[in-house]
Amino acid sequence: MLCRIRNAGLALAPVVELPHSRIKESIAHILKQEGYIAEVTVEGKSPKKIKVKLKYQGKKSVIEGLRRISKPGLRHYVSATEMPRVLNGMGVAVISTSEGLMTGLQARKKNLGGEVICHVW
Repeated sequence: MLCRIRNAGLALAPVVELPHSRIKESIAHILKQEGYIAEVTVEGKSPKKIKVKLKYQGKKSVIEGLRRISKPGLRHYVSATEMPRVLNGMGVAVISTSEGLMTGLQARKKNLGGEVICHVW
């Protein structure tokens, strides 16, 4: 998902279609909430798809960088006190907690730790 969004931003594509999963949908809603993408819609019945409308400033994507942190071969877990700051607060860390996916700032406020999914800036 992250590679598709990154590549579409570099190619100045207006919309990205992704296969649906609840985690991808949650990540997309977090990116919309933080202002990195314009719109998220879920379409279809049995093969559901997520349509993500990207945001641009002129000829440049709002998303300057995406980095997956936790990978299948090496998971990265943090406690609430060790929550990562992305570009000194200018970016967002997406964290998978026991209460669902949320940003690093929200997890720190709720005193929750979890798995660091990705960094977006």
